[in-house]
Amino acid sequence: MKMEHRPAAAESVWAATAPPAPHTPPLQESIETDVAIVGGGFTGLSAALHLAEAGVSACVLEACEPGWGASGRNGGQVNPTLKHDPDTLLRLFGASRGERLIEAASRSGDLVFDLIERHGIDCQPSRRGWLQVAHSSQAVAGLHARAEQWRRRGVQTQVLDRVEVARRVGSEAFAGGWLDPRAGSIQPLAFTRGLARAALARGARIHAHTPVSSLQRQGGRWIVNTAEGQTVSAERVLVATNGYTGALWPQLNRTLLAANSFIVATEPLKGAAAQSILTGGETGSTTQRLLLYFRRDAQGRLLMGGRGNFADPTGPADFAHLEQSVKLLFPQLGSVRYQYRWSGRVAITRDSMPHVHEPAPGLTIALGYNGRGIAMATAMGKHVATRMTGSVDEFPFPISPIRPIPLHGLQHFYITAGVAWYSLLDRFS
Repeated sequence: MKMEHRPAAAESVWAATAPPAPHTPPLQESIETDVAIVGGGFTGLSAALHLAEAGVSACVLEACEPGWGASGRNGGQVNPTLKHDPDTLLRLFGASRGERLIEAASRSGDLVFDLIERHGIDCQPSRRGWLQVAHSSQAVAGLHARAEQWRRRGVQTQVLDRVEVARRVGSEAFAGGWLDPRAGSIQPLAFTRGLARAALARGARIHAHTPVSSLQRQGGRWIVNTAEGQTVSAERVLVATNGYTGALWPQLNRTLLAANSFIVATEPLKGAAAQSILTGGETGSTTQRLLLYFRRDAQGRLLMGGRGNFADPTGPADFAHLEQSVKLLFPQLGSVRYQYRWSGRVAITRDSMPHVHEPAPGLTIALGYNGRGIAMATAMGKHVATRMTGSVDEFPFPISPIRPIPLHGLQHFYITAGVAWYSLLDRFS
């Protein structure tokens, strides 16, 4: 499989601080397995782990290393929600499907932290909640309505006014927001590697540096061809390549936009000014169309993430907008030094929903988490594994045909123009 967007990016804070990767050598021989999985991120590794626990043999083929893509490059926020609120999901999908989607989203954070505890994954877990905050009173009203929808479903949400947000975030820039107590944070590359170790310990196979070149259906089985000539014969295949999807299956990479998200990390912060930021250990993000997301890591660094150019960054100047955001939101810090700058691809779908496709017998494709990948992709892996083992549990996600985005070849234009347009709208709002 041809992998897209594979720069030798600057080292992230996660790559610098994660435990060593488990041994996942390239595939050296042709093998047979029950399920072949293409992609060693949250979806693929979660599926492999849950399949192995069910006694189903699984083999993960990863073009680089487990966690090389978005799973190891994101901001580390575990937010158990979809982009759409519960009432919207019911309106879009009806009562039965909508309720299953809501339940799957709400429990996705529990799954992440349960896996961490059950498998002893060393990934600095913290579950102090997620603060979603807004600059305008109009946006605050929408956040309070969102909090109320989840509260009606038993979540102990908190609605926050300007004063309370300022106290919790450490910034006077916001008009209010809400707190989702189900959320938390992790070291995402460490979590990914922990999932890989857990899957290996239960008998799954994982082969890094083994790009897949093609899929063929032969005699009721799938033949997964690798770039070096080895094959994997499997009853079923899961393709889980998300924002780094290439041309493995016809038109698949045209169903999403692979947008760049940039992140910077300061040096560990000290002193009273530093202690005023995210005092309760929460994570945070804004409601702007070009949102910002931020958190502290276990060593006290401040991470700030947000949109970036479509092209991969070439130097520190490409991250200046994020460093300026730190100055505007947290002026009490004064001048700060940055230790790490990096980027990764986020898979954006037209309907802001994860997509599950079954375009041929025995083939499942799952991707498109729209910035909610830690919780939702991990949950997706479990749900796909359950579906593949023939469980009677109802699969929560709709199965949809592959529908390419019109004029997808212009995605560079889409993203660049969208950034400019949303930036203008954010200024006016």
